[in-house]
Amino acid sequence: MDKYSKDLAESVMEKAKMICQSSPHVMVETKVGCGDPREVICEQVEKLRGDLLVMGSHGYGAFKRAFLGSVSNHCANNTKLPVLIVKRPKD
Repeated sequence: MDKYSKDLAESVMEKAKMICQSSPHVMVETKVGCGDPREVICEQVEKLRGDLLVMGSHGYGAFKRAFLGSVSNHCANNTKLPVLIVKRPKD
């Protein structure tokens, strides 16, 4: 399971790096952490002291969001820097 998690994280990070490298004026730093995503992301944001946190959204409705919680909403309300939440494109 640990190897699967590591491989998945590496795959996601490679895809993110490829997307971010298309803009030469944007510096991107990536980190992989373990634990509650809300807390891990907020902790890393404080450590990195970035200019902007960009996060994706699953686009859940109000009921699912209330039941499952929202990582992006938590981070937007608990970090000191601006947060840009990107909606999932409609297929």
